[in-house]
Amino acid sequence: MKSRIAVKSAIALFGATALALAGCASGSPGETGAGGGETAAAERGPITFAMGANDTGKLVPIIEAWNAEHPDEEVTLSELPQEADQQRETLVQSLQANSGDYDVMALDVTWTAEFAANGWLQPLEGDLALDTTGLLPATVDSATYMGTLYAGPQNTNAQLLYYRTDLVDKAPATWTELIDSCGAAEEAGVDCLVLQLKNYEGLTVQTTQAINANGGAVVDEDGSTPLVEEAGAKAGLQSLVDAYAAGEIAQRTDSFTEEETNLAFVGGESMYAYNWPYMYDNAGAEESQVKGNFEVAPIVGPDGPGASTLGGYNNGINMFSEYKATALDFIKFVQSEENQKSFAEQSFPPVLASVYEDSALIEQFPYLPTLKDALDTAQPRPVTPYYAAISKAIHDNAYAAITAGKSVDDAMADMAAAIRNAAA
Repeated sequence: MKSRIAVKSAIALFGATALALAGCASGSPGETGAGGGETAAAERGPITFAMGANDTGKLVPIIEAWNAEHPDEEVTLSELPQEADQQRETLVQSLQANSGDYDVMALDVTWTAEFAANGWLQPLEGDLALDTTGLLPATVDSATYMGTLYAGPQNTNAQLLYYRTDLVDKAPATWTELIDSCGAAEEAGVDCLVLQLKNYEGLTVQTTQAINANGGAVVDEDGSTPLVEEAGAKAGLQSLVDAYAAGEIAQRTDSFTEEETNLAFVGGESMYAYNWPYMYDNAGAEESQVKGNFEVAPIVGPDGPGASTLGGYNNGINMFSEYKATALDFIKFVQSEENQKSFAEQSFPPVLASVYEDSALIEQFPYLPTLKDALDTAQPRPVTPYYAAISKAIHDNAYAAITAGKSVDDAMADMAAAIRNAAA
């Protein structure tokens, strides 16, 4: 990396005991500990930006540009581990010590509520308010907890429906149309639909997409009251169970992550796939078996477009940062049109709505208007300070229902009990 970007080593990990949630933290969202984190809201100076090493390459040119313009307020990049769990552990360990080592933190969208509930994030209000009018609404929702904005959306993501144009004339408009068209896949000797059903976070994504598309939800707005035993949530899980049992969702996908899904579709082994936008470039590559014979559409629901589950990063300001004014301006800088366009050019979906209307970018990346449509109906994963436990409850019980014959009623009852236990 360039000399202006010093990469700090992540602090040592002290184990799972560092992962205590809001129930073990003192204070309410927005309060601070002994570190005096509410000070220096207007102070300016050099700051450190922490982000997982797997994506920092996309931010390096942005940091270099900032540093060239702000020599007295340079941003130092601190690379966190590549694995998401280890990134979170590193940040939690630092924050529990009331440390200001990381001024701005790139948070997985699923962590934002947890960090806010623990009092680790500076609310973006008052003198530190962030204008969100140009941002995609779903991204703002993912950065909001209990009605307060706690982070600035950096980049986003939504799953798309990939389909073979040599096997179907057009994309199905509903889930029923997709299922009814599976005969064409059988005639061609390929799977109908492949997606992520392995017992991990990817199955949480698939399950929440199905639940949201059917008008259900996992938790109430309080982030702790389970709603999975209501009709819409049950209908969503049942749709996956039925399609898997009938073979319309390929049964081998019970071991699929995003990469197995990618290999299957790009290898010409399926008619449809649910996956993230990164697969578009792979499917269009010279070695792809579906090059020139595929398109994308929003994922589907019972009556029309479905509700993709949102991915991406939110940039939060550490409550214990010494230079919060600089931190906020850096977050705004990342959200600038020029920098958001650079994200689009790297298949790192931007949060600025106007970028999706840029004709030059659309010519280069034809999927952008479809992705914008998907993002317009996307929903965050459950916004809750207990996300890790709730996600496990979702994918464990969904996996048992889809692959092991557990009834949907029992799966949802157990899921609800686990959610209540996590929030107790």
